[in-house]
Amino acid sequence: MGTPDFAVASLQALVEGGYNVVAVVTQPDKPVGRHGSVLQPSEVKKYALQHQIPVLQPEKMKDEGFLALLREYHADLQVVVAFRMLPEVVWDMPRYGTFNVHAALLPQYRGAAPINWAVINGETKTGVTTFFLDHDIDTGKIIMQRPFDIPDDADVEYVYDGLMTLGAQLCIETVNAIIEGEGQVEALPQENWLTTDTVLHTAPKIFKETCRIDWALTTKRIYDFVRGLSPYPGVWTTFRHGQEQPVVVKIFQTEKCEPVQGHEQPRQIWTTSKGLFVSTVDGTIRILSLQMAGKKRMKAEDFLNGFRDDGTWTID
Repeated sequence: MGTPDFAVASLQALVEGGYNVVAVVTQPDKPVGRHGSVLQPSEVKKYALQHQIPVLQPEKMKDEGFLALLREYHADLQVVVAFRMLPEVVWDMPRYGTFNVHAALLPQYRGAAPINWAVINGETKTGVTTFFLDHDIDTGKIIMQRPFDIPDDADVEYVYDGLMTLGAQLCIETVNAIIEGEGQVEALPQENWLTTDTVLHTAPKIFKETCRIDWALTTKRIYDFVRGLSPYPGVWTTFRHGQEQPVVVKIFQTEKCEPVQGHEQPRQIWTTSKGLFVSTVDGTIRILSLQMAGKKRMKAEDFLNGFRDDGTWTID
């Protein structure tokens, strides 16, 4: 059960490993295009069809027709990767249960966007967890975990790709352990990973307003925020020249710099021979890659060809 390419990696590992994948459950095709007249299948569906695997696409997980069809497959085990929340009638159906491959070291980063939030929060380590589903989101007993290092210069795409591969490996290890134990495998409550001083971070869904840069943050926090949402969906801000209307700008890559004398006021924009800069509360952000509304992504040096550095540019 899954939808994006992150889930395809685990499905592919199962198929190529010779496991009997009897069916795939994924989201209904998504309307795209100006009038929504074109239906776009999920990446999981595309892969399943290429390998002649039956595909189920329920609008509602409690639909009786869907449940009846799901029962007919007599699956021993269900694997969930990047999918929606399941009702008990679904996750409790197989005799070996249902486990989830989650892109974080639970109980940290429960929620829809664990990879983004780990990078946004400046974590140096994340990982993948497999756990049995229960009634709440990402709270079930942990079966296995594997760590993954986050370099300081890594964006979310790097971490996503790494965890996708690691998740597929851990998926196979977990399936094997469940098969070998005939459904009996050691799984520990998430409370076992908590200490008295543990601070839990959540990973809520990312919306457009989530992606707006808060220039009141420190240089490091802004730098991490940019790479935690790059290249997709991308952070955004607004540049204003004098009294003109503000212009929306997406920023994809930045660099942390020390404070610059004469530019201590936060939200100021200026240029030098070395590039495009914005002053922060404790330093400077150098913008390396950006995109103006309605234009393609470009390097800062290309943007500067049409930039008027007259000292009247600010962040709106």
